[in-house]
Amino acid sequence: MTTAAYIHIPFCHHICHYCDFNKVFMKNQPVDLYIEKLIQEIKQRVTAVQKPFTSIFVGGGTPTALDAQQLEQLCSGIAEYLPFSDTMEYTFEANPGDLSKDKIDVLRKYGVNRLSFGVQSFNDELLHKIGRNHRSEDVYRSIQDARTAGFENISIDLIYSLPTQTLKDFEETIDKALALGLPHYSGYSLIVEPKTVFYNLMRKGKLPLPGEETEAQMYELLMKKMAEHGLAQYEISNFAKSGFESRHNLVYWDNAEYFGFGAGAHGYIDGVRYSNIGVVSKYMEPIEKGVKPTMHEHTVLKNEMMEEEMFLGLRKTEGVSISHFRQKYQVDPLDLFKDSIEEMKERKLLEQDRDSLRLTHQGRFLGNEVFQSFIGVI
Repeated sequence: MTTAAYIHIPFCHHICHYCDFNKVFMKNQPVDLYIEKLIQEIKQRVTAVQKPFTSIFVGGGTPTALDAQQLEQLCSGIAEYLPFSDTMEYTFEANPGDLSKDKIDVLRKYGVNRLSFGVQSFNDELLHKIGRNHRSEDVYRSIQDARTAGFENISIDLIYSLPTQTLKDFEETIDKALALGLPHYSGYSLIVEPKTVFYNLMRKGKLPLPGEETEAQMYELLMKKMAEHGLAQYEISNFAKSGFESRHNLVYWDNAEYFGFGAGAHGYIDGVRYSNIGVVSKYMEPIEKGVKPTMHEHTVLKNEMMEEEMFLGLRKTEGVSISHFRQKYQVDPLDLFKDSIEEMKERKLLEQDRDSLRLTHQGRFLGNEVFQSFIGVI
């Protein structure tokens, strides 16, 4: 039985121009009622779970958009129904500037031990352009407050290839981020998703993106700078000091199972992937009737599991363990994916040693092509 959970808080005080996650403006939303129904869903889904959880991740939306009383309501419900292990990683996503000291106190009280801040950039002009409502001074204050309260395991997200962003600008952001001396950093290139402000601007030809060549230079710079500061790249977009790798993210990349709670959340339990109803009001209706708020379920077939094992596992720097794959599925991946592996090796995007298949340095830039080569081939 799985011991990991993702919990979704869909509320935001402000919607960013690039965001396509399931989220709503917080104003006039039934936030207290949502938290109540979310806790009921947790109770519905985990009645049989005895084993302590090793990872809980509360994301959004903006979980720290909740006030201190709402956070207390949420955290007490989580503590009531999810058994904690002594070494559990308990993460809250946070927006710089949203995390007041009274909110930090609530999180500490309930055992939250990891914070992930959506920083994106240290350039205030760029932050305004991408629709963020915090500024760099908020980042410094929030991280200082978190450290003062006793948080050591702090991560920040950065986004590159933003409109009008230059290589020099991104270098300044990386340097400012690294100067904080945090144990974990994530760096993602901008993906323009449908139904976002940026998508509409792009369709009108009004989104001046840096271009593929500059994006590749930014990624190269990110990897170089992180390595120089002793942060190991353990996954395509993630860097950490030893022992601070995100346990929750590794659940996904190890193709392990996990619960998903909340509007629009996804889960993977007993070989079934499921997604919840996304609209807040419609998500709450079935819970009121004692029914799980599942919108879609898919029983993952063995061939799909094996393909997922490859394209998720290859995101990790250590790659896919050949012996673990054999043991788990009773088949040799080198035979099963022979053509895909040979093609990617010839293109110097994949390399193999005694017990692992992993992306080459060049393969990290073309990861999606490599992953695609393992889909639908069995």
